[in-house]
Amino acid sequence: MITPLDDTIKGVMQFTWPMIIICTLILSSLRIADIIKNKKEVVFYREILLLFFMIYVLCLFQIVTFEDPMIATYDNHFNLIPLKEILRYSFGSRLFFKNVIGNLVMFVPYGFFASYYTKMDKKYQAFILILFASVTIETTQLAIGRVFDTDDIILNVIGGMMGYGVYRLLSKLGDSLPKIFQNKWFLNVLSLVLTGILLGYLWMVIV
Repeated sequence: MITPLDDTIKGVMQFTWPMIIICTLILSSLRIADIIKNKKEVVFYREILLLFFMIYVLCLFQIVTFEDPMIATYDNHFNLIPLKEILRYSFGSRLFFKNVIGNLVMFVPYGFFASYYTKMDKKYQAFILILFASVTIETTQLAIGRVFDTDDIILNVIGGMMGYGVYRLLSKLGDSLPKIFQNKWFLNVLSLVLTGILLGYLWMVIV
């Protein structure tokens, strides 16, 4: 059964899948060539994380800059009143999942990746980076004729901090796990399995 969240993901994938395929193939070919030429060590789970991060940033760019026909219905392209837009949608409706849950979930990966690659261990550091990214996006959207929405920033920051929380949780769990679960081969297998599950889920949603 397709849930509203699945429907939202399907809508996003319908216009991002060409870019995802192109970027995956091009970035992977460049990375493979670099590894072969320079005889670098391959750590599969790190390669997967790096690829996901680059594709995520590109998808984020496409999502926040695409031309939305609904923008034309807005009387004001500038909202500085907190919760005004969030409370406008009925809980559980399609628009609630698209505009509220979507903005929340969209920044969870950013919070995780930003924390993972900078090794942040302070909440305020993650908060500043996430807030900066969200404000940058909203300001750019206003410049290209879209909407600057304070509620989007609030949801982005909450989602990003959730991603930071996931990073911190995994870091603590990783340090307390038996050494066998910290080995590269185990992490490589785990990343392969999780990638397969993610691709399978996206395939079911899209098809």
